[in-house]
Amino acid sequence: MRTWINIFWLGTKEFRSVFSDMIMLALIIWSFTFAIYEHASAIGETVNNASIAFVDEDRSNLSRQLRSALYPPYFQTPQLIEASSIDHVMDQDRFMFVVVIPPDFEADIRKGRQPGIQVNIDATAVEQASLGAGYIQNILLDEVNRFVARSDEEAALPVNLVIRRAFNPNGTQKWFQAITALLDQLSMLTIVLTGAALIREREHGTIEHLLVMPLTAFQIVMAKVWANGLVILTAFTLSIYFVVERSLDVPIAGSHALLLFGTTVYLFAAAAIGIFLGTIARTMAQFALLMMMTIIPMNMLSGGMTPIESQPEIVQYFTWFLPSRHYMSFAQAVVFRGADLEIVWPQFLTVAALGFTFFTASLALFRRSITVSK
Repeated sequence: MRTWINIFWLGTKEFRSVFSDMIMLALIIWSFTFAIYEHASAIGETVNNASIAFVDEDRSNLSRQLRSALYPPYFQTPQLIEASSIDHVMDQDRFMFVVVIPPDFEADIRKGRQPGIQVNIDATAVEQASLGAGYIQNILLDEVNRFVARSDEEAALPVNLVIRRAFNPNGTQKWFQAITALLDQLSMLTIVLTGAALIREREHGTIEHLLVMPLTAFQIVMAKVWANGLVILTAFTLSIYFVVERSLDVPIAGSHALLLFGTTVYLFAAAAIGIFLGTIARTMAQFALLMMMTIIPMNMLSGGMTPIESQPEIVQYFTWFLPSRHYMSFAQAVVFRGADLEIVWPQFLTVAALGFTFFTASLALFRRSITVSK
């Protein structure tokens, strides 16, 4: 009983340390609010509000029809410019796309010829440029085909392909982006808080004060894990409610309680990794370098950026040892598919097992380090 009382009071010391650090508090608030909103809203796989201009050297009904087919929200309202100003306006970054309709375009179409349409693209925004080129090609071809057929009727196909989207009917990218960003921030801040707390004790010399007290290594480590984990869990819960569900309108299909319970287990695993890195590093600068080598691979290989199945096979085996991979699978199943414990219990147990392994290794390494210090 005395052990857990000591862990509780040591945890309250961690609370005071966190809440007295204004920079750390600002980082937590930013990471769980503005960073998530920005990531979900700004990053997408669709063209949005792309600037476009037309050089209409035909001035025909068809060319005007092509120009009117490009409209918001994918594109801005197309502007007419002269051919001589193409290089100038693109050098000034005024337009991402400039479509050139050649002279006698409609007449050539009527005669059965295949005139070319030139599309000039500013590819400095690579993703938008690539997607936008495909959008423009499909839209213009549809309009030309409709003009040639003189009808809006589509040819009957031998197969009627019916597509139904499960869990995200409209294919809204911000749903996925918001959850991925939230889980990435969860991993990063948990490791940062616990590892930095341990290094701060060493740099300030307070670790020696703890060593002369009747405290064990388990009590010191466990206090940092539960206190910092509770701070992150609170921020995570508020972010889910106010940012994800309210501001971004991302629905949570499954049980909130199950999601928070699984998150608590994952925080234990991530905090153990933070303790492990904080024990290895002797200074905050070394800890920052170790974080870059740890957090970036964890986020990249967790399945949030690319599906696990799309990664090289040898890398897929490595990801089994990352708690973030199993937690990402667990969280996505609960949030998007409404999965219950009967479905996600394998990921839940895997995260718990990996967390226990990392915690045991961190505790052994910490015991060794304080024995050397003594």
